[in-house]
Amino acid sequence: MHADPQEPNRIPDDEPRPAERPQQPRDAQQSRDEGEEERAYGVEPEFVEEVVELLNAGRLDDLRAQLDELHPADIADLIEQLGHDDRERLIEALRPGFDGEVLTHLNPDLREEVVELFEPKELAAAVAELDTDDAVDVIEDLDEETRREILENLPAEDRALVQENLTYDEYTAGRLMQRDLVAVPQFWTVGKTIDYVRAATDELPEDFYDIFVVDPMHRVVGAVPLSRLLRQKRSARIADLVTEEVDAIPATMDQEEVANLFRQYALVSAPVVDAGGRLIGVITVDDVVHIIDEEAEDDIRKLSGVGDTGVFSGVGDIVKSRVGWLGLNLVTAFLAAGVISLFEATIEQIVALAVLMPIVASMGGNAGTQALTVAVRALATHELSSSNALRVVGKEMLVGLINGGVFAGLVGLIAAFWFSPMIGGVIACALVINLFVAGLFGVLIPIGLDKLGIDPAVASSVFLTTITDVVGFFAFLGLAAAILL
Repeated sequence: MHADPQEPNRIPDDEPRPAERPQQPRDAQQSRDEGEEERAYGVEPEFVEEVVELLNAGRLDDLRAQLDELHPADIADLIEQLGHDDRERLIEALRPGFDGEVLTHLNPDLREEVVELFEPKELAAAVAELDTDDAVDVIEDLDEETRREILENLPAEDRALVQENLTYDEYTAGRLMQRDLVAVPQFWTVGKTIDYVRAATDELPEDFYDIFVVDPMHRVVGAVPLSRLLRQKRSARIADLVTEEVDAIPATMDQEEVANLFRQYALVSAPVVDAGGRLIGVITVDDVVHIIDEEAEDDIRKLSGVGDTGVFSGVGDIVKSRVGWLGLNLVTAFLAAGVISLFEATIEQIVALAVLMPIVASMGGNAGTQALTVAVRALATHELSSSNALRVVGKEMLVGLINGGVFAGLVGLIAAFWFSPMIGGVIACALVINLFVAGLFGVLIPIGLDKLGIDPAVASSVFLTTITDVVGFFAFLGLAAAILL
């Protein structure tokens, strides 16, 4: 909720003011025993037990006094570690003046459960104290009726800005941006800008890193980092200090691209503009940290086929998110079983092959997953592209050959000692082939899916498992049939 720059109320007193005593950082938790080493963050199990004891004893005033010393992120951590009943009792104890920032740190799955414990007016009061981006983050995943009730109870100005953010697609810069920012015209001086910031404290964000410079149409023409502003004389013109190469972010840009932009150019904050180039918001590095964490978690879940569920999801939701991929894996498993059935007579004559088959499949699958994980993440961060794809594919093929040779020698010796030298040679050759293929397709599959517009994190693992199983079994059993029979 930024206001257009106006003539500031001049603060003539430029004399240095007495330095205020810096506020000491609040510990996440005081040590329970003398000399006990404190954790860097979060709450320890002993503290959780102490909170439960206070709840059971009805000592709510003592409980609130203890929690007053905690950061909202640590209170969220505490809520997540409590059981359902204790969680409800804790929320009831904190209900008067509940800090809305706690909601921003809660796991999204659990946040829905906690939100249901509040009346819409109580929740709206907590949300109203948040920055626009945090307010949107809290209410965007709620059901339509709950969201409407909260919005109706927000102050008119806050409600308008939150609703505008919600008009942008999910996972875009428009949803992510904060509306509170500092924007000044080009003709101002450093002194006027500083006076404006001093006088308009209620209209400005609590934390900001850049002052954006705009033209009369409110289009971004540059930015001045606070570090540069504070080093200049009051008479210096803002236009002379502006950084012209500003990475303005379209409101429709995907949040993953936003994170890549911040990573590429080591940004601390960046302006968000509408289709006409007008300044409408700002994204700061703390928002990007959440994006990076969210995108990495999303990739890991997709690679594992667990969907959007987590530890706080219901059993039904978890089952539904996993059963589909397990069913697809079952289909591919029958494909691999079909390959084995082609060599049924060979296996009957040489039982040792049945004993050693899992080794070939397991080694190929694990080697492929290693290459796949690197490739999927590299695609997400744009480190892997068409310009270096061949080089990366060649490197993974070489790695597969080297690893195949190393483990072929080891497994071949064991199999030769266990069964016979011929069987040892067969499994050694099969391992080299399968690990080579695993490295090759561990990169080719995600690249191919990406070219087709399919998220590589979603489907790559299923295709890779099928290929390594089929190739591994076919190479092992085919070589055995050709050499041993």
